[in-house]
Amino acid sequence: MNLIRAILHMALAGVTVVPWALAALLAAPFLGHDALYRFCTDWGRLFVRSGEAILGIEDRVHGLDNLPQAPDARGVLLVKHQANWETFLLVQVIRRPLSYVLKRSLLYIPFFGWCLARLRMIYIDRDQTLRAFSKIVHQGQRALDAGSWVVMFPEGTRVPRGQKGTYHASGALLALQCKAVIIPVAVTSARCWPRKAFVKRPGVVDISFGPPIEPAGRKARELIAEVERWIEAEMQRLDPQAYATGAPQ
Repeated sequence: MNLIRAILHMALAGVTVVPWALAALLAAPFLGHDALYRFCTDWGRLFVRSGEAILGIEDRVHGLDNLPQAPDARGVLLVKHQANWETFLLVQVIRRPLSYVLKRSLLYIPFFGWCLARLRMIYIDRDQTLRAFSKIVHQGQRALDAGSWVVMFPEGTRVPRGQKGTYHASGALLALQCKAVIIPVAVTSARCWPRKAFVKRPGVVDISFGPPIEPAGRKARELIAEVERWIEAEMQRLDPQAYATGAPQ
C-alpha cells in the first residue's frame, strides 16, 4: 500500500511540475522576485499537501514564535537535514522568501532546476571549499539585504534517522559576517521519508524552531557547537525511538 501511495504522489508531482515550471519561466520576465517566489512555492505547497493526503504524512510545527518578527530581521536557519521533505515544508511554514544553499547540480534538473535558477538561491560546488564559502558569503549578504533568510544544512547532506553528521561552521561564519541571527531547526522527516528510499511511511514529521542565537562578539566554532547541542537534544526529544538501540532507520 505504501508503495502505491509513493507512486501516486510522485506521479502527481511529475505531472504538475512541468506546466507549473513553464508558466513560471514564461512569467519570470514580468514578475518581481517575491511574486515569482510565491508562484513557485505554491507548487511546493501542492507537493506538501498532496503528501499529507496521499502519503499520510502529518506535519507538526513547534517554536514558531521563536522566529524574529521584525520586517527587517536578518536570519540564517541551520537545519537538520534528513529528507527532501523539509526543503518544501520550510517554505510553507516561513512567510518570507528563503534562499537555500544548494549544490549546483540541482540546476540541471529539467523544469524544476530551471525555475530554481530564476530564484534567489545560492549554488555551490562542494569540491571547491574556499570558493564555495566565498560565494555563500557574497550571495548570502545579497539575499539578506534583499529581505530573504538564508537556509543552510550544517551537516552538509542528508543524515539517516538517529544519526549525527559533522557540523560545519560556515553557517555561523555567514551569520557573523552578515550580522544575522542564527535559528537552529530540528526536523524528524526521516521518520516518514527514509534517506534515499522511494517508499514513504505514514506518520508525523515534527519541525522545531529553536531560540534565536545572536552571533555578535562570539566565535563561529562556539556558535556552531551551541547549534549542534540544541538540534541534537531536540532531535532526541522529538524522536526518542530513533536513538534507542536497534531503532529502525
